[in-house]
Amino acid sequence: MLSADETYASLAGAWRLMLGKADGFRLLDLSADGFWNSFFAIVVAAPALIVGWVGIANEIGDPNAFVGRFSMLIRLATVDIGAWVLPLIGLALVAPRVGVGGRFVHYVVASNWASAIIAWIMLPSALIRLFLTSANEVSGLVSLLLFALSMVLTWRMTNVAIGRGAAAGSAVFAGMFVASLIVLFGLQALLGISVPDQPGVG
Repeated sequence: MLSADETYASLAGAWRLMLGKADGFRLLDLSADGFWNSFFAIVVAAPALIVGWVGIANEIGDPNAFVGRFSMLIRLATVDIGAWVLPLIGLALVAPRVGVGGRFVHYVVASNWASAIIAWIMLPSALIRLFLTSANEVSGLVSLLLFALSMVLTWRMTNVAIGRGAAAGSAVFAGMFVASLIVLFGLQALLGISVPDQPGVG
């Protein structure tokens, strides 16, 4: 478990990368330990993610059955964490073949911490969803705007992390986005989840 100072430094470094500043890597631990420790970002993101899971579980689960809602929450958690981790495993397999193997660790460390930040950026949308229906115009607009912002920040982070120019960075960004969607929808289908339409991140 990372200390508060290490976690703060990692988040600060990822934020710098999301702003397109390569000096953010100075704050990230790119060692083998740093690579594995970066998955602690899932824990950092968990409170914000849980709010979203609860909101969706309340919508699509049985409102009168706690066990049903809790089961749905666990399945939603499985989907989101799967959509976070499985595309990274896929990238590990193809990175050497597409010429970005040397930047794989940089990308994973940066991506994990950036994903934690994105989870918190999306929190207002999740909070609105707890109190307003998903069809509400305010909820939909806030979700769309925050999703668009998160995509821009993630694209910038990817370009800096890959370090091979905008074309290579954009290709990795697009590939990882598509992979996340495939995992997301695949796990939803596998686990029998039908989520109301809403922009979001995996």
